[in-house]
Amino acid sequence: MNQAKVVIADDHPLFRTALKQAVIDCLPDAGIKEASSFSDLLLVIEQSPALEIIFLDLHMPGNDGFTGLTQLQNNHPDLIVIMVSSDEHPDIMQKAINFGAAAFIPKSVDLTTIAQAINTVLEGDTWLPEHMPINNDEKLAQEHKKLAQQLAQLTPQQYTVLSLVADGQLNKQIAGILDIKENTVKKHVSAILLQLGVYNRTQAGLAYQQLMLAPQENPSL
Repeated sequence: MNQAKVVIADDHPLFRTALKQAVIDCLPDAGIKEASSFSDLLLVIEQSPALEIIFLDLHMPGNDGFTGLTQLQNNHPDLIVIMVSSDEHPDIMQKAINFGAAAFIPKSVDLTTIAQAINTVLEGDTWLPEHMPINNDEKLAQEHKKLAQQLAQLTPQQYTVLSLVADGQLNKQIAGILDIKENTVKKHVSAILLQLGVYNRTQAGLAYQQLMLAPQENPSL
């Protein structure tokens, strides 16, 4: 049996089936695994050393906006992540690429288009739908890319600490959640502030929250 090289992480079984068919057409020898939540995805990753490509649903349980994407880049930088979603807002698609996704595939496209996206990624390029309105806010794009690079430089535990800081947890609470000393949390927070180039935990939390979808971007699909 082939070792899994692809995992499809989506909480909609019908779409997982369609996407699986497209992957098989492009990569007939790739073993494929599935996950219906972000926590399930992390388990699959740990159990699949040959993994190369992840299809990640923007709105799946446990994934808040692009937090899952940047967490995967932080913990597993060699994996290629392709975002998929029913959400087809051009700004969200562009933001996915800015934060490091290799492609953004709307769920409305046909199997031929999905195959085109996969082949483009396999050739080393990024893919977005044709005729998508272009957002020329280069400054915002550079800010997103810089933040993604900064987050990727954090250790996995620092990334986790940052997510808890953004959630409003105090150092003592974070220490309890992670079962580490409060002094260790303080050291992590100091390192996070230095890496992100900010002066306090509030600014760090706000930086992390850029990964989440604004209310008008989140239709709870």
